[in-house]
Amino acid sequence: MLASALPVPVIGLVLLVASGNLLLPLRQVVTIEAKMASKRDFFQDPVVERLLMKHGFRVHITNMGSREIAKQDYEGYDVVFPSGQPASDLISRERARANRPVLLYRPFVSPIVLATYRDYAEVLTAEGVATRLPGSGGRPMYYTLKMRKFLDLARGKRKGVQRDPEDGYRWDEIDRNDRVRNGNKILAQTSDICEANSAGTYLGLVAFVEHGNDAPDSEAEAEQLARKIKPLLVEQGLPSSERAETYLSPDGQSIAPVSVIYEHQFLAHQIGYEAEKGATDDERVLLYPSTRFVTEPQLVALTGDGARLGELVSKDPELQHRAMELGFRARNATSGATSDELTRFLTERKIAVPTTSSDDTRAVLPSLPLLEKMIEIVGDCPDRTGSQ
Repeated sequence: MLASALPVPVIGLVLLVASGNLLLPLRQVVTIEAKMASKRDFFQDPVVERLLMKHGFRVHITNMGSREIAKQDYEGYDVVFPSGQPASDLISRERARANRPVLLYRPFVSPIVLATYRDYAEVLTAEGVATRLPGSGGRPMYYTLKMRKFLDLARGKRKGVQRDPEDGYRWDEIDRNDRVRNGNKILAQTSDICEANSAGTYLGLVAFVEHGNDAPDSEAEAEQLARKIKPLLVEQGLPSSERAETYLSPDGQSIAPVSVIYEHQFLAHQIGYEAEKGATDDERVLLYPSTRFVTEPQLVALTGDGARLGELVSKDPELQHRAMELGFRARNATSGATSDELTRFLTERKIAVPTTSSDDTRAVLPSLPLLEKMIEIVGDCPDRTGSQ
């Protein structure tokens, strides 16, 4: 009876007070136009979207690969977020050349990993190509992959004996116990080398190992090395646009036994799987390359609104905590170092914590111009240069 007697504006006021929304400051919502690669996983998360909205931001994402972001026009965008430093460096260099500098933010990191399935990891372990990393009991979730031996198999070299380099070993040739029954060549599959940072970074790792744990110094050296490693990267047909989706799909094992993805994509899967089923996905495991390169995704702010977003995701405790829940290694806003919160978070949920061997080699990528040249040769990349 009371509601029917009240004027409409008063009814609305009562409802606002009851919901608590009257106490929230009215703010204009800014729509951020963004180009993003794999780190869109973070911004498309519903919890992140709600937290950003609380701070007055809505992010509209154009999805594309990291290198494609750098090579195409980004006028009209507030931020671009390629998945690794090479693409960010390309953008920064072009903007500096045009006297339009950018601001860079590094809210979290995520290493490149080789995702596989337990049977394949155990076949590689029996072959002496992988070793189990210590865990918290039970079957291991993480392994070290000896990159030199892994690439040797693809080149037809096994246990010191070389056959025709074009006749690389296949899974069923080294699978003594008939675990995998796969006649494909032993290779890691990547996303599109012409577009994806993960693929370009893996190319750099392979080049580093094939060049005697060193990066090429000259254009001639880089071109020769690119042609040498090309069969190790493109021989098994065209890559999918999003390798992690394939790996995590029900048919992933039959499509690509070993896939190059980011650590956070695997951890996010395990965190979600444990929350739903009370245990981890025991059949999916990670191979950490013995030669490794930690990717440094950089959010590139092109406008003032973009810089405000960069500051927020780098420093806001709630957003940093959510990044950890999505498998990222969040950076400490003050020191810039990665925090230990992810370790605690995984331990609390009885999910094995990633570890790496102290014997691992830290890879050095070729200089940006040489890496670009190598990517173009290996991927037969079309010219997509746009005006910046």
